[in-house]
Amino acid sequence: MEMRGKSSEFKAHTAPVRSVDFSADGQFLATASEDKSIKVWNMYRQRFLYSLYRHTHWVRCAKFSPDGRLIVSCSEDKTIKIWDTTNKQCVNNFSDILGFANFVDFNPNGTCIASAGSDHTVKIWDIRVNKLLQHYQVHSGGVNCVSFHPSGNYLITASSDGTLKILDLLEGRLIYTLQGHTGPVFTVSFSKGGELFASGGADAQVLLWRTNFDELNCKDIIKRNLKRLHFDSPPHLVDIYPRTPHLHEGKIETVEINPKLEVIDLQSSTPPVVDVLSFDSTTTTETTVRTLPDKGEEVCGYFLNPSLMTSECSPTTLKKKTEDMNDLPSESQRSIPLAVTDALEHIMEQLNVLTQTVSILEQRLTLTEDKLKDCLENQQKLFSALHQKS
Repeated sequence: MEMRGKSSEFKAHTAPVRSVDFSADGQFLATASEDKSIKVWNMYRQRFLYSLYRHTHWVRCAKFSPDGRLIVSCSEDKTIKIWDTTNKQCVNNFSDILGFANFVDFNPNGTCIASAGSDHTVKIWDIRVNKLLQHYQVHSGGVNCVSFHPSGNYLITASSDGTLKILDLLEGRLIYTLQGHTGPVFTVSFSKGGELFASGGADAQVLLWRTNFDELNCKDIIKRNLKRLHFDSPPHLVDIYPRTPHLHEGKIETVEINPKLEVIDLQSSTPPVVDVLSFDSTTTTETTVRTLPDKGEEVCGYFLNPSLMTSECSPTTLKKKTEDMNDLPSESQRSIPLAVTDALEHIMEQLNVLTQTVSILEQRLTLTEDKLKDCLENQQKLFSALHQKS
């Protein structure tokens, strides 16, 4: 049975298109192509808006930030670029020496980006300070896709080595290796709520996996992040917007995952649906997955990102903290009082409303300008017709 549907054809690229992505509000579409460009389209008018040219090789992927103000792109020219959708300029550039990124995406709050490298690596970049925060070498093949959990605390990766791996970004460590595909895994994505994720590979299978990661709504995540903030501490992976521009730093601090401490592969004879349990140091799971070493020194040396640790982190205090890492600090230990936290949350909500209002006004202004242009063109045609008759 042949099914036909209605479609609109957009023509602007001159080479195969590698990636398409809608903005969160659905008003814009970004496309990346082998013609070395990224093009942005208006969905309301269904028309081409502008092109972004700075890459010197095929553009593999382009993604909007959650607020729609930025676009991140990666190319086979071994660069990752951040674009400002307001002035259509490249505002940030991250380069790599060894390989290029196959895929790139923003974390849920738009402060960091994750790249899936052809050199078998996964990297987390902080776009506010132009710094490489985390560097994972846990795959034995090229990484084809990554997906953030809605909480922003976990990242799942898909690789040509036939495995999926789940990373704990707050602790900077690999927690699970999943095997189910019989060949390279090309794509993976969390569901909107984060309770499921799906993967697809060269074996023509789509596997559905179930998780029981921390289920937090947006307000709970914001409150937890605000309680963790310190005014003089280095930027945290899940700190909130807005970002502030900083110059590139010459020396990049990275943390590398030791492949020798990789967890045992989770294998099953019937892999389509597998329960994945989040790590909890106070309880033991009934799976075959191996967790962190018992020694705090090994944890700190191999897994923790120095940029995410406070000055109080030491092998002894770290071992003590891992016993009860889920407990929030008491009121007296918080650097920001609860009243200030609530006030900041309210301000953020108002700013979100204001941002949406400005976006709507900009769209209406664009629509008005388009109509005015059409009127002027019709008027010019009318004058030309009258002039010819006279």
